[in-house]
Amino acid sequence: MKSIILLASALFVYISGFVILPSPGDVDWTEYNGDGSKSHYSPLQQINKENVRQLQPAWTYASGGADTLRNRSQMQCNPIIIDGILYGVSAGIQAFAIHAATGKEIWKTNISESGGTLSRGLTYWSDDQSKRIFFGAGKWLHALDAKTGKHVETFGANGKIDLTQGIERPGADDYIVSNTPNTIYKNLIIVGGRLAEFETALLGDVRAFDVNTGKKVWTFHTIPTKGELGYDTWKNQPARQLIGGANSWAGMAIDRKRGIVYVPTGSAAYDFYGGNRPGDNLFANCLIALDAATGKRLWHFQLVHHDIWDRDLPAPPNLVTVTHKGKRIDAVAQITKQGYIFVFDRVTGKPLFPIKETAFPQDAIAGEKLSKTQPIPDLPVPFTRQHFTSKDLNPFVTDRDSIASLLSKARTGSAYIPITSDMTIFYPGTDGGAQWGGAASDPDGILYVPAKEIPVYTSLIKKEINSGKKGVTGASLYQANCAACHGADKSGNHDGSYPSLVSIDKRLSISQVETILKQGKGMMPSFAHISDAMKRAIIDYLYNKGDGPQIAAEKQSEVIPYRHTGYNRWYDRNGYPVSTPPWGTLTAVDLNTGQHKWQIPLGEYKELTAKGIPPTGTDNYGGPLVTASGLIFIAASRDEQFRAIDKETGKVLWTAQLPAAGYASASTYSVDGKQYIVIACGGGKLNTKSGDKFVAFALP
Repeated sequence: MKSIILLASALFVYISGFVILPSPGDVDWTEYNGDGSKSHYSPLQQINKENVRQLQPAWTYASGGADTLRNRSQMQCNPIIIDGILYGVSAGIQAFAIHAATGKEIWKTNISESGGTLSRGLTYWSDDQSKRIFFGAGKWLHALDAKTGKHVETFGANGKIDLTQGIERPGADDYIVSNTPNTIYKNLIIVGGRLAEFETALLGDVRAFDVNTGKKVWTFHTIPTKGELGYDTWKNQPARQLIGGANSWAGMAIDRKRGIVYVPTGSAAYDFYGGNRPGDNLFANCLIALDAATGKRLWHFQLVHHDIWDRDLPAPPNLVTVTHKGKRIDAVAQITKQGYIFVFDRVTGKPLFPIKETAFPQDAIAGEKLSKTQPIPDLPVPFTRQHFTSKDLNPFVTDRDSIASLLSKARTGSAYIPITSDMTIFYPGTDGGAQWGGAASDPDGILYVPAKEIPVYTSLIKKEINSGKKGVTGASLYQANCAACHGADKSGNHDGSYPSLVSIDKRLSISQVETILKQGKGMMPSFAHISDAMKRAIIDYLYNKGDGPQIAAEKQSEVIPYRHTGYNRWYDRNGYPVSTPPWGTLTAVDLNTGQHKWQIPLGEYKELTAKGIPPTGTDNYGGPLVTASGLIFIAASRDEQFRAIDKETGKVLWTAQLPAAGYASASTYSVDGKQYIVIACGGGKLNTKSGDKFVAFALP
């Protein structure tokens, strides 16, 4: 019978006038971004260039938890599919299991402690006796029975471990979330995490835990201790007591055959000032190859020295095989917010293309001491433009004269410009370039990279709270702790990434705001590190009770004398980016040669297209999916569209309207020989509506 089924599946079947190509049985999507290589690639071919226009929704699952009132809930989940079961995370940060062919729910958790969490998915592990799901919520790593969703009581303390344990340091807060799925190697789960980006950040150590017991097996110090390599790159000692961050929040790739895990790290805290941490600061902003069994460093490369631009590595690297100088080489490619791609031999760490240490300006703000050079790769060709000046204003920008006047006084025109009290332009912006969605790769060594190209401006100003006054007010506490994201006037930022707090009294109760300050919510970390009196003073200010009561000044960090003035994405008064389009792109980069195959705008403003303006691309979040049938599937754009694109040419072959923007990466799988493509439609960023639905598409 089995041989008959296999023979039948090898035949072309004609339905409704189009061809369905054979599928290699039931194919799973076993981990975040598809596999250990983080390829975003599937061998499935049933949905192809000829029939993709026939795609239609197969099922929709409402996961729950969409915060439509405040337009802030999101879903960044890349679901996994194993043996016909889809596992994901809801808009309300609950893990769930549903039937992958129907969307019918099997179980969903009811976890209460998930403050400050946005989840990109789950991790699966199994042996002959057990099938487990690992899920990060709040400061906890949960181990769940994959069949029931119940906690595995033998793991850690009643099925969970507290990730703050072992990474504490004096004066640090307790904020860590395992928001990106962790990495399995044999009986180990290798864990990174998102930390606060203030001077109160915890240590960013990478750790491995036993999947059965939750016992810690090894630790790699991303901020070295005395006697370890890199210790002398932190001139202010003891660095592990004084500095936090250098954490791996974006996810990792693993070569399981070789037993090597590839760890991208972020910047040391505080992100925009490093006067308290002179030196190059290893192992912040590095790609690190570790022995997955022991945590021993095999090699590393630092992509940004002494980062003060928040240029943390934004996504897992891609493990690829390329032809280089006539030889097939297993390589690892790391995309960056700056638009650069760094490509290394996977085993030795040797760059495949020259990387030049390049001098940049040194005129930093008082107290800052920069690295004299930064590494710039000759190839691959950057996938974003590298400068923004008045010559780069879009042709239909409003308020051109006033914007040009601002630009003429700003610090702009190249990468790695030191931040001062003057307006400093980041281009690409502080969140890319490339973002957490990452790139897809195919067996031919082609990388498919989504990116955004919107200028961001900021500056550094003195912290008023550290001025030596005998008391502080809610207004000054707000400016010191909240204004960088929510604006000095509480108005948020233009694209809604950081919401307005004006009239918050009409949307949230005081007790709800107290809970958010204590626990965090979504992208917002906990502010448990400031006193209850300070939190209450901030709340009084938010609720328009003057500047809030003056309270006794409490000991504050004098190490960071500045705060930055916000992540200000630059739009004109009509809501369009001030730079010349494209504002969002998808680029095919041939890693064999380092050259582009094609680049297209990703997304559009329909009202501009209707005026005859070619598609401009938009801000975008989320990654691509590429299949063996030659298709790329990607949502990501703010126009709430899901697209299928010819991977050879970049031509858009199919689009579908989503119930909310798909700021996530799609997964594909087959059940009973039928291929599905599923995307989380969470919206909630870029002033788009929130949603809670997972939508699966298939051929009729």
